[in-house]
Amino acid sequence: MTEYSINPGDPAPTRIELDTWPEGRLKLADLAGQWIILYFYPKDSTPGCTTESCEFRDARPDFSAAGASIVGVSRDSVRSHGNFTEKQALNFTLISDPDETLCKAFDVMQLKKNYGKEYMGVERSTFIINPEGDIAAAWRKVSVKGHVEEVLNTLKELQSS
Repeated sequence: MTEYSINPGDPAPTRIELDTWPEGRLKLADLAGQWIILYFYPKDSTPGCTTESCEFRDARPDFSAAGASIVGVSRDSVRSHGNFTEKQALNFTLISDPDETLCKAFDVMQLKKNYGKEYMGVERSTFIINPEGDIAAAWRKVSVKGHVEEVLNTLKELQSS
């Protein structure tokens, strides 16, 4: 089992400012006082990442009704995020993290294997950050199917407790 350096109950790294689509620049601290659904994904316009992003897009009204903002993060460029957003009609912010600053802060850069080769890559992960700026829930090694619904249900449980 992998040990992570950041876990539920820990303060979220909210002071890192990065380029985004479409806002320009953003740090999570700009969203202080509200719930944040922060999800990390490997690459724009790939099958699993497209499915996950479109499911977050479709569920955005439910997250908004619960007072939560959705923010996606990958190492892709702002331009790539713009193309991805337009092609998939995404309705939330995507952070560009080419230097892996936010990815490393959330400990999502993990050793992966593909066709026998090992490399460091983004481990598909989602975090719920509460209005106080603490990590309230975390999912690692996310399987896309049913994930967005699980995140929404967990958000509602956290808000009612």
